[in-house]
Amino acid sequence: MPLPKINTPTYELVLPSTGKKIKYRPFLVREEKILIMAMESEDMTQITSAIIQIISDCLLTKDIKVESLATFDMEYLFLNIRAKSVGETVEVNVTCPDDGETQVEMSINIDDIKIKKTRGHKNIVKLDDNLSMKLKYPSLDQFIENNFDTGESSNEISQSLSMITSCIEMVYNEEESWEASDCTTEELNDFVEQMNTKQFKQIESFFTTMPKLSHKIAVKNPKTGVESEVLLEGLAAFFS
Repeated sequence: MPLPKINTPTYELVLPSTGKKIKYRPFLVREEKILIMAMESEDMTQITSAIIQIISDCLLTKDIKVESLATFDMEYLFLNIRAKSVGETVEVNVTCPDDGETQVEMSINIDDIKIKKTRGHKNIVKLDDNLSMKLKYPSLDQFIENNFDTGESSNEISQSLSMITSCIEMVYNEEESWEASDCTTEELNDFVEQMNTKQFKQIESFFTTMPKLSHKIAVKNPKTGVESEVLLEGLAAFFS
């Protein structure tokens, strides 16, 4: 006679980027093992792959493509999955700003970690009197590919260019529009490289002001007695 199935609870949350309500479950022991092994490797690419796999397994809403979720959606979803799986708090090592070296272990309630939205942020960039560009948020895959060393030589300009071209949704004017999905990477690169510095900075601003997983924490240096406020941003900050 086979062993009975263990019931797994389900939960709901709202995706910050779209306001869409989704269902998810906690991760199981087999998925926790995947995460622990990735964390022990201290390799950001392995950790990212583990997070994507766990989110894919735990996401119960079927019409959501995990690989296309915005970076901050995936970070927020993963934190909530973790909270329902192993506990409502996360332990982090915070470096005291006053001396830049003393670390203090602190416990943060995951429910207190929110998505910070910058006032005035928008995904439409007006390039000139005629042309505008609509941008989409980078997926976690795109963010890691463009912000962490993957073994291939690159520089800051090429990384910015790659990030921008991967996030162009369309270019349009009053008469017509051009979907990025209908263009080659080379065509998109050529288009971006035609921009002047002001236009390029406008597009970069989209990325610097886009919503972020964020939490402020007060920390007291045990060596100096100095109290400081530390801002933690992005998923990696909560796994230090």
